[in-house]
Amino acid sequence: MSKPVKEMLRREIIRRLKEVQDLAVVCVTGIGGVANNKLRGDLRGKGIRVMIVRNAMARQAFDELGIAKAASLLEGPCAVAFGGESVIDLVRLMMDKARTMPQLKVKGAMMDGEVFGPERVEELSKFPTRPEALSNLSRSLLSPGGKIVSAALGPGRIIGSILKTIEEKAPKAPEGPAEGPAGGQAEGPAGGQTEGPAEGKTE
Repeated sequence: MSKPVKEMLRREIIRRLKEVQDLAVVCVTGIGGVANNKLRGDLRGKGIRVMIVRNAMARQAFDELGIAKAASLLEGPCAVAFGGESVIDLVRLMMDKARTMPQLKVKGAMMDGEVFGPERVEELSKFPTRPEALSNLSRSLLSPGGKIVSAALGPGRIIGSILKTIEEKAPKAPEGPAEGPAGGQAEGPAGGQTEGPAEGKTE
């Protein structure tokens, strides 16, 4: 392959992944044409794109994009999957497709700068997505003795989002102490004191 062609491929990867920070690396080798088209159609319906890459060009592009850690996932035939609601949803969907399409392999993913190799893909798929984490948090807050910590399991971005939501919804504290009626104190009957019966002798 000539240098101009390699440079063109590198630039195309950079163009398509310019705004991408979270992604998955998969292998689609061996999937037939009809099955491949159906897979891509299903993924496209969820906003997910799959791009077959040459590893050497992808490594250079990843380095330039600031996601060089993901290059460790580029072994053998590879395609980069990105987009969708979150990389967690993406990995879940790929794993679900792989159950009926054994040629499809999920090699790993990167989320929030952390790389999940093939041995950790299952772990990543069990992380809560942001909507799931917020839902779990709401249930925990509404249930007696609920444990907020269990709802906050997951990457830093999700936890930060939860804390921000709580802060936005929390009632603001009053600026100063509340005062009573004018003068700051409640008074009794005129004269400020409650008197007993009138003094005198019974004759």
